[in-house]
Amino acid sequence: MRVLLAQINPIVGDVAGNTEKILQSISYGRSKDAELVIFPELVLSGYPPDDFLLLPHFIQELDRYFEKVVEATKNIAVILGTPRKNPKTEGKPLFNSAMIVSDQTLVGFQDKSLLPTYDVFDERRYFEPAPVNFAWEIRGKRVGVTICEDIWKHTQTIEQVDYIHDPIVDLQNQGLDFVVNLAASPFRMQKCQQRLEVCSGAASALKCPILLCNQVGGNDSLIFDGYSLYVSPEGELLQYAKGFEEDFLLVDLDKSAEPCSLKINDTEDFFKALVLGLRDYFRKQGLTKACLGISGGIDSAVVACIAAEALGKENVLGLMMPSRFSSEEGKNDAIQLIRNLGIKSKEISIEKPFQSYLDLLAPYFEGKAQDVTEENLQARIRGMLLMAFSNKLGYIVLSTGNKSELAMGYATLYGDMVGGLGVISDVTKMQVYDLARWINRSEEIISKNIIHKPPSAELREGQRDSDSLPDYAIVDDVLRAYVEEHRSPEEISKRYGYPLEVVIDLVKRIHRNEYKRRQSAPGLRVSARAFSVGRRFPIVQKWI
Repeated sequence: MRVLLAQINPIVGDVAGNTEKILQSISYGRSKDAELVIFPELVLSGYPPDDFLLLPHFIQELDRYFEKVVEATKNIAVILGTPRKNPKTEGKPLFNSAMIVSDQTLVGFQDKSLLPTYDVFDERRYFEPAPVNFAWEIRGKRVGVTICEDIWKHTQTIEQVDYIHDPIVDLQNQGLDFVVNLAASPFRMQKCQQRLEVCSGAASALKCPILLCNQVGGNDSLIFDGYSLYVSPEGELLQYAKGFEEDFLLVDLDKSAEPCSLKINDTEDFFKALVLGLRDYFRKQGLTKACLGISGGIDSAVVACIAAEALGKENVLGLMMPSRFSSEEGKNDAIQLIRNLGIKSKEISIEKPFQSYLDLLAPYFEGKAQDVTEENLQARIRGMLLMAFSNKLGYIVLSTGNKSELAMGYATLYGDMVGGLGVISDVTKMQVYDLARWINRSEEIISKNIIHKPPSAELREGQRDSDSLPDYAIVDDVLRAYVEEHRSPEEISKRYGYPLEVVIDLVKRIHRNEYKRRQSAPGLRVSARAFSVGRRFPIVQKWI
């Protein structure tokens, strides 16, 4: 059997547009003599549809377009993901389902068994789980149909939950010719390799090929990397689709294929994920232009590079907003970066408004030394200017704060935290440097001076980030271990050899600044645990 994996990029809620992509893919499959076309999880609605699933008229619209897909399957079979109504009165009102159609006839629905409710997932809020998985007869073949999480239990890969039910066990001893997996599996570092391990384990257990079709594209904070897979009964990778772009993977199950290996550069994929997330955040909302503050620092430099790649240099505006504390070195670095990227730029000094605020507040702050108050005034003036350009000229402001700064509260509410999207809010400081070096792999886009100079917000004379923070390598180790791995301060101290009081102080800072992050721009999620989605801690608490 020739099978086409249609790795497409749906838009949440664009039922008509998603259907058109599905119909075009079916037509392409027919032109390639494919007998079966497989689509990602919930492709008809887009993933994740969230509370659209609670709207009855949204489900009705899905049913209407569902019929258009059935009509398009003459002489071909299709398996695609869609929400469907639960015909019973008990349980949740919907199933997360795989619709199986062949030659304009609905064969049936295989509902998803394992519904994740951890990290970024909340599927049990909407869906009822399927009690069992079984083989389907599709054009003379016995096919096991699974949906994303359904194949993960068997390899004990999921740390957050241990499901009672194992769909792979259901499918054993059913004489399967192959198994398909409809996936909407979000990107994070090393995730593609982990998916391959899961598919290999399932293939070995079932002694048949596994075909995983993964969604690609950005939807809000989530980024889907594609990399659909074809794995042999022995668990070896035979083919895989491209990453971070739509692709068709044509698999001929009747022909032998040589094993291959994933050729992935982690930092390159990291960059591509951020570019795709930013591009789709704009494209899917009909937005085109972005602006950001460019200071001559590493964070704004990396965000400017990502924006230029994602949106085109002609659609990016860099605002330089120097103050009395801005160094000539920083201004020169900013100018050189703007020239190297070819983006638009404006320079607006904040000296006059800053002095006006100082004069305005002087009678009320008499006798008090300057402190973070005056530093934050500068950041907020810059934020106000960026938002003015956004309102008047239609630019969407890109927030340039990184994960390490947001963890420590080293960011100003209503200042450098303003924006429509936090591009690197899930990227640690050390990863920012890795990205900068990768961007410079062929030519120097970001000057060596930006990469090597000590980090500074330049909000007071001679300021350095190290004045109030440990080295960022320490911050990032603690951040990763505490936020992503949920390790205790004692464990972290023992693992890295850092003084316990330093670790405890950093953990306290993480929680102390929860209220700031709640008010930050939505951010692109690229780690195992982002602040923007998937992590829920109270602002008011006494545990820490």
